[in-house]
Amino acid sequence: MSTNSEAAPTAPTPVVELRELRKIYDVGGEIVAALDGIDLVIEEREMVAIMGASGSGKSTLMNMLGCLDRPTSGNYMLNGYDVGAFSDNRLSDTRGRYIGFVFQSYNLLPQLTAAQNVELPLRYNPRGFDRKQAVLDALERVGLSDRANHRPNQLSGGQQQRVGIARALVGRPSLLLADEPTGNLDSRSTEEIITLLQGLNSKDGMTVLLVTHEPEVSHATKRVVTLLDGKVLSDEEIEQQPAANLYAGAAAGALS
Repeated sequence: MSTNSEAAPTAPTPVVELRELRKIYDVGGEIVAALDGIDLVIEEREMVAIMGASGSGKSTLMNMLGCLDRPTSGNYMLNGYDVGAFSDNRLSDTRGRYIGFVFQSYNLLPQLTAAQNVELPLRYNPRGFDRKQAVLDALERVGLSDRANHRPNQLSGGQQQRVGIARALVGRPSLLLADEPTGNLDSRSTEEIITLLQGLNSKDGMTVLLVTHEPEVSHATKRVVTLLDGKVLSDEEIEQQPAANLYAGAAAGALS
C-alpha cells in the first residue's frame, strides 16, 4: 500500500488580516468606539476601496493598517505577523519596509526636488539596495523621469501626487495605502492617478488599499468595503471600471 507523503498546498498568507479589531477612545469621560470589532481579510494583489461617511472609522482604520496606531483589542496580522505584539522600534521598521503611503495633500517637502522627496523613506529606513537607482526606477514608473530635479512648486497637482506615489513605491512595499489620493485633483488628473494605481495593481502585482468618499473612484477597484459607526456595513466585490470611464456619465450629463 503506497502513501503520498507530499503535504497539501498551503493557502497564501493574506497581506492583511483583522480579527475583532477595536479602537476605543475616552472623550471627556465618554467611551467612543472608533473601530468596533472589524473583521477584514485582504489578499495579495487585491485592489480595495474603503468608504464611509465622516466618523465611520475610515481614518482610524487607515492608521491601524499603516502601523501608526495600536488597537485597543483584537488582532492585526500583516503578511502573517501579529504587529500588535511588536515593540515600537519593530513597528516603525515594519511600517518603513512593508507599507507605502499616499496622501491627499501630497506631503512633499517644498525645498527638496522630486528625486530628493522620493529618496526620503530610504534615508530613514535603508533597504540595502542602490538608493539612487531605486529613486530613478520609482520616478520612471510614475512617468516623471524628466521631472526629477523639479521642486513641488514647479509641478502640477497631478505631478506632485505622482511624486508622492513614487515615494510610496521606492521602498518596494507589499501594501500601498492611499488616503483620498485624488481628493485635491481635477477629473483629468484623477484619471491619470487612478490609471497609475490600477497599473501598479494589475501589472506590478501590488496590493492597493485606498480610502475615498467618491463612489466614482471606488469603482476603479475590485472590491468595496463600507464602514458605518466603526463596523463593516458591507463588503462587496465589484466589476472594476477603467479610469477613463469613471466620470463619463457625469460628463455626458453636464453636456446634455
